[in-house]
Amino acid sequence: MYFYTVTLKPMKLFKDALIYDGTGTEAFRGDILVDNDRIVKVSEDIHPEEGWEVVNLNGLSVAPGFMDAHSHNDWFAIKNEPQKYFEPFIRQGITSFVAGNCGLSAIGFEADSQHVDKVGGGLFSYTDTTGVYPTVSEFFEAIDGNTPCNIAVLAGHCSARASVAGYENRPLTDAERTKMLGIMENALREGACGLSLGLMYEPGIYAGIDELKEVARLCEKYDRPMTVHPRACSAVSMTYPLLGRPHLLRALDELVEIASGTKMKLHYSHAIFVGRRSFRCKDELLAILHGLKDKGVDIGFDIYSELLGVSVITVVLPAWYQALSPKQKRHWFNKLKLGILIKATIILLGFGWDDIQIAYIGPGYEKYEGKSVAQIAKEMGKSCLDAYLDLCEMSDFKGRVNMGPYSTPEIVSELSKDDRCLYMTDAWVEDHGIQNPAIYDCFPKFLKFSLCGTGDSMPNTIRKMTGAVADRFSIKERGLIKPGYFADLTVFDETKLREGQPDQEKSFGIEKVYINGIKVLDGDVLDSDAIKHSGRAMRS
Repeated sequence: MYFYTVTLKPMKLFKDALIYDGTGTEAFRGDILVDNDRIVKVSEDIHPEEGWEVVNLNGLSVAPGFMDAHSHNDWFAIKNEPQKYFEPFIRQGITSFVAGNCGLSAIGFEADSQHVDKVGGGLFSYTDTTGVYPTVSEFFEAIDGNTPCNIAVLAGHCSARASVAGYENRPLTDAERTKMLGIMENALREGACGLSLGLMYEPGIYAGIDELKEVARLCEKYDRPMTVHPRACSAVSMTYPLLGRPHLLRALDELVEIASGTKMKLHYSHAIFVGRRSFRCKDELLAILHGLKDKGVDIGFDIYSELLGVSVITVVLPAWYQALSPKQKRHWFNKLKLGILIKATIILLGFGWDDIQIAYIGPGYEKYEGKSVAQIAKEMGKSCLDAYLDLCEMSDFKGRVNMGPYSTPEIVSELSKDDRCLYMTDAWVEDHGIQNPAIYDCFPKFLKFSLCGTGDSMPNTIRKMTGAVADRFSIKERGLIKPGYFADLTVFDETKLREGQPDQEKSFGIEKVYINGIKVLDGDVLDSDAIKHSGRAMRS
């Protein structure tokens, strides 16, 4: 049980709103009455009583607070000063997150493990946090009423596996597997909203089918989703032999094998197609996903509205090269072998040095931020490969890149209308360098697509970022504008959304945001005091 203090406030009446209630039904004109953190009445015309606070919306649209279906903000909810990591999300109307994705959760590991430093897969860590929280209960107790937004958390397979066996490339022993599965089952018992796999990250990349099937059986047992970052999201990768069936489809075949014969909830993370030659896989991917649905698997997937993504600078380096010593890396034969392999990969992917933008190298190298590897190579007077290797070394092989294309407007449009699709950002605020654009206006763009005719209908669009997310992850009393539900509300102006210019590193069209009945955003003004305590833990 988690306790938080609710300061009694006057009843709040939202008058004259166009209400999208999160169910997917058509919007209707009406009023919403809120008592502290709960909605108590939704009706066509509620007459205010003495002492009530009246918020006249004058016909503006209101929806349940948007829910980001794929996030890593569990790692930022526990920061000593978490506000700056949530501000841009609140400005785009997001009030809640399903976090712990891609196998890399901030919870779900042995407290006394010698491998705690490996939890987070090198992308996230317990740095500048209020503590270390191995269990769901400890995590929820720490964040409840102490963070800006509402957080539900998945238990990550990578986190649990790393805590029992580190990054060792081998099958787990029987004792290790039992311990890992016990950690994950305990997380489900304590209210995790599902389990997540990150099969492109250490140590998830070392897990075999039998191990993953046991994780799937846990999800089936508790009727919670298993979200999966597959082994490949491109036609060619470093995971499988270079030629033959496109790699992202091979990775999907693995998921079919894991899910076959079950009634589990399987959720395919970020349906992206890295590189132009991967776009042709879209139709078969959808056919496979819908084939699983026909076989009784409760299949779903999520997308963002961006055409690029964020990755580590070593993303195109094969594992054998990364394992070499600095001297071996610069040996002519290894460089020749690497150059041939990367050139072949670039040709097969339809992806080049122009498509890799440097987001962050390190202190003193800010001049490279925002430039492509091709631009930097020209400035250096070097080949693209040599310039790229220089940048890797400058960053101690820990730099960050924004890269694409991961999709096309046409693919985003088609996938956004699929009835199995949810919307998300897969983004977090970085302390340095170029940010992932999804932190700014990912959800407003989905709304704009709807209003301009390239996205799903507005009722369905709202549902895919509210009620459908709550349903998918068994999050109770969230995601709908309904009596008894928490008062997470996002107010938006459809005219401003339709006319707004995206990709300006700021949100647009969002007018007001309430989290658990607390007003945190009014126009451009964010209440920095209110967001210190507005968010709650969301137990499944």
